[in-house]
Amino acid sequence: MIEVKKLYKRFGLKTVLRGVDFSVQPGEFVALLGPNGAGKTTFLRILASLSRPSLGQVHVAGYALPGQSAAVRQRLGVVSHMPLLYGDLTAEENLQFYGRMYNLPALDERISAVLEMVGLTTRRRDLVRTFSRGMQQRLAIGRAVLHDPDVMLFDEPYTGLDQDASEMLDAVLKNVAAAGRTVVMTSHDLARAEDLATRFDILSRGIIAASARPADLGNTNLLAFYKQALAS
Repeated sequence: MIEVKKLYKRFGLKTVLRGVDFSVQPGEFVALLGPNGAGKTTFLRILASLSRPSLGQVHVAGYALPGQSAAVRQRLGVVSHMPLLYGDLTAEENLQFYGRMYNLPALDERISAVLEMVGLTTRRRDLVRTFSRGMQQRLAIGRAVLHDPDVMLFDEPYTGLDQDASEMLDAVLKNVAAAGRTVVMTSHDLARAEDLATRFDILSRGIIAASARPADLGNTNLLAFYKQALAS
């Protein structure tokens, strides 16, 4: 579902990604882990067609980036640090706007189901600028899943969420995984990553330094594997 070969990304004289090779099979849930500055957000932005690679090949859902970015975006759901919502529209109006972009059938019913899923049914007619950061993140997650995408990219999705909203996101991510969708998530929360993901990739110094599945960890835990990968 995702295939990346020899990916480089440079900003001026600074090289952030240094020949990344990365592939994800349909239905995999990959936690992309690494320290601040490792290039995780840059990497997800390239997968999301929001940034162009300097060198290398990137394919998502069978389409090449950046040349076929419009086709890729039809297959993607993205939650990033920016909620990508309109503050002067209501929660319902934001979802209507995005739903019409995707030409979704039975849009009103889908919006109601998504708002219930993210716990915002009672706030559906409130302006988004009146929402807390956590509520905006909830709605951003609703926006990302609205069109039932094949591939979902989550960049630190728990940022700004309170305990209730974090538990809601746990349930959403588990439902996403159970539905067989392909997920790539960056996170500093190793405990949540260990509970959710089917694979852990460590991005360090611009490359994938290590990769493991839960069964590969044996008697150790994700934290120990993470520290060992960064030290090597």
